[in-house]
Amino acid sequence: MFETCYFLLGTANSLLLTTIFLLVRYAKASRVAAAGKVYLALAVPAGILIALAQQQQIPVQYTIFLSIFLVFLALEGIYDFVLKVSFRDNWKLLTPYLMLYWSLNYGFIVLAWRHSNVQGGFLLGLFVLQIIANIRSHTKETEK
Repeated sequence: MFETCYFLLGTANSLLLTTIFLLVRYAKASRVAAAGKVYLALAVPAGILIALAQQQQIPVQYTIFLSIFLVFLALEGIYDFVLKVSFRDNWKLLTPYLMLYWSLNYGFIVLAWRHSNVQGGFLLGLFVLQIIANIRSHTKETEK
């Protein structure tokens, strides 16, 4: 049960990030902001899963990666909605963000894979799509 909820949270994480990356490229800023707020709402199920992991004595790796996910969401919220800084242009702000980003995705994929090869493979596939959408959102189209 816990592992299935963890997998579903990882799926929601990847799908929402992919959506946000695509919206950055193809939609108005207001839609990106709305999707960003929905993404930050994933903190609620993550917090619930941490409490369940503690209660059910689930291996500590789940709590660690869920905590990394919560810290990432907090940093994302602070950068985008509180400070409203362009952190992607400042390596001192971008570095911890990227470290958390890579770590949380690693945690979702590896721990899901530990439970089920199908779930892990599915999250890996979603992560590849996420990376493609991310690259697409950060490249400029050249005029022909």
